[in-house]
Amino acid sequence: MIRKDQSALDYLYDHYSGALYGVVFRILKNEAIAEEVLQDVFLKVWEKIESYDSAKGKLFTWMMNIARNQAIDKTRSKESSKGRKTDDIDYLVNKIDIQEHSQLPIDAIGLKEVLLKLSEDQQFIVNQLYLKGYTQSEVADEFNIPLGTVKTRLRLAMIELRSILDIK
Repeated sequence: MIRKDQSALDYLYDHYSGALYGVVFRILKNEAIAEEVLQDVFLKVWEKIESYDSAKGKLFTWMMNIARNQAIDKTRSKESSKGRKTDDIDYLVNKIDIQEHSQLPIDAIGLKEVLLKLSEDQQFIVNQLYLKGYTQSEVADEFNIPLGTVKTRLRLAMIELRSILDIK
């Protein structure tokens, strides 16, 4: 990818587009817009691959964060309602891979196992923010949790996840 080899991009698309589409579609709930955002995601990955640091995490996680952020940016630009953010995590993770028509179970990326190691409060916050697309303020308002508490739980969850995943 760094050498701008088209076959590397083809490989990434073939192996990760289904999972990334699931992340994007889960947030946007619109196939046409999700496909457009997925294309933007791969363009951004192509252009920003030099900023990926394997010491900070896996390539898939980096790409998933780009996909999530692009989808949230698109949601905010369209002022979508927060009612579209209420499906559970299993829908996201079991989204049918549009390329291979096979399901990507949550355990395939190890997410469920890692999240189960967090406290219930931390799991809830991570789920709402990273998998359902809420902002910290929306979580605070929607679930009557003080914003400071949301931020603290997220910070503690990130510390715990870094410890679990042995990320410095």
